[in-house]
Amino acid sequence: MSFQDGIDDSPDLLAEDQENKGRSDTVDLTDTSLLVDISDSLSERDKVKFTVHTKTTLPQFKKPEMSVVRQHEEFIWLHDRYVENEEYAGIIIPPAPPRPDFDASREKLQRLGEGEGTMTKEEFMKMKQELEAEYLATFKKTVAMHEVFLQRLAAHPVLRQDVNFEVFLEYSGDLSVRGKNKKEKLGGFFKNLSKSVDETLLSGQKDIDDMFENEKQFLIEYHAKIRDATLKADRMTKVHKNVADSYIQISTGLVQLATIESTELDKIFTKVAEALEKARKLEGRVASDEDLKLSDTLRYYMRDSAAAKDLLYRRSRSLADYEAANKALEKARTKNKEVAQAEKTQEQSCKKFEKISEVAKKEIGEFKVRRIQYFKKHMVELVELELKHAKAQVQLLKNCITALEDES
Repeated sequence: MSFQDGIDDSPDLLAEDQENKGRSDTVDLTDTSLLVDISDSLSERDKVKFTVHTKTTLPQFKKPEMSVVRQHEEFIWLHDRYVENEEYAGIIIPPAPPRPDFDASREKLQRLGEGEGTMTKEEFMKMKQELEAEYLATFKKTVAMHEVFLQRLAAHPVLRQDVNFEVFLEYSGDLSVRGKNKKEKLGGFFKNLSKSVDETLLSGQKDIDDMFENEKQFLIEYHAKIRDATLKADRMTKVHKNVADSYIQISTGLVQLATIESTELDKIFTKVAEALEKARKLEGRVASDEDLKLSDTLRYYMRDSAAAKDLLYRRSRSLADYEAANKALEKARTKNKEVAQAEKTQEQSCKKFEKISEVAKKEIGEFKVRRIQYFKKHMVELVELELKHAKAQVQLLKNCITALEDES
């Protein structure tokens, strides 16, 4: 198989690390009445097919165990059904999984293939292995994000009862979901723009509940800071990857120097090149672990905090409607005109606002607990991995120095 027929054109790519399978630590692990995971996945040039496997004891499902094949657009369809349902206005809707995007990795692989003649075979193979590993890591993360989305829904006592979720998990055929066309995308853009303007107008609204007012201010600041931290973490990971790439070039250069002509430095060049090759692999592991445990953790809660902000926006919108209904009722009573209709509208607005507030209070509390537990777990794991890699790097340098002393 030639390079151009390599990983980017492969008919399939299976997710590995099955031993790490199981529900995400962002969900409740004690409830086993509805277990959902992505048991298999297939990557093609323009799409990824996810095999969604379900085991359940809930009575609304026809079978206790089932598997269906779904694509990314169907996940987005399911997410939109929750967002657009007013019954869930007081719930933090789990963030939709990001669209599978392997274009960057494919572009790097293509550029590497075009530049094959400008580098040695050894350097080319090392660079190719690095890019293929990057592609596979991106694929695994894509699968994981789609799985976490489903597991969050399955663990939620209300969202798991949604009929669309049942259809998504149970219907074996194609859901016939298509991507949005240009007109729909434009409509979505103006809808989001209108929401942003409305959110800005409501930002000056003083909440009648101090708890929600404090949470709103916290989430606004928290979201901004975690977004900034995500960008910085991504830059740090990229630097580690660049260092690993630099080790490849330096190592290859030293090997070439050692083979050009026989000198007293041949063995030293070879030893240093071998050490740099090991250092490259270590640096690659550091980059991968930081990407997984730090960048991805920050990125996920950047999206989850945005979902929590959306909940508070819906509540603020409901409060504004309730206050407007109160004013309209006062006006109707003053004029003694259409009082019954105004009272009905005011009563409906009151019930809607109270329902959202009641549910939202619990959701915000659970979000806080979930966030702290998730961050604590991943930060502890990151520190342990960083210490492990640091010790390995120190030992590598010691071994390299010892080997050079033996040659001198």
